[in-house]
Amino acid sequence: MSLALNKEELADYLAQVFPQVHKDFVVEDLTEDTIRMRLVVAERHLRPGGTVSGPAMFSLADVSVYAMVLARKGRQSLAVTTNSSMDFLRKPEGAADMIAECRLLKLGRSLAVGDVLMFSDGSDKPVARASMTYSIPPQGSAAAAFG
Repeated sequence: MSLALNKEELADYLAQVFPQVHKDFVVEDLTEDTIRMRLVVAERHLRPGGTVSGPAMFSLADVSVYAMVLARKGRQSLAVTTNSSMDFLRKPEGAADMIAECRLLKLGRSLAVGDVLMFSDGSDKPVARASMTYSIPPQGSAAAAFG
């Protein structure tokens, strides 16, 4: 299956549907099966102790899988997270951006499952791993199209 949205179209669409946070996330690379996303870490993403917070890492994982679904399926803004599991492996660097490497394991008509490894920028040791499942609205439904 080919991409429905290229890297630039995807970034533009994310800015449209998530104007409140789109500057936090950058699409760095996109293929038919993978996406590499960056969380531009700011002070609001840190927890006491100067490390990136769990909610910030969850957001990165969630946006990465959502973006991968969009890239493959097209403008499906109402695709929603239905399940998530996250393992925190080591302390991320608070002074470094977070990098997510996401791979779709399954992309069906109604469900998508993605696996995400997250790293502190500049490190090859993962700080967290997430598995995310998305429900995809039926094609052609009024709920499936946005914008």
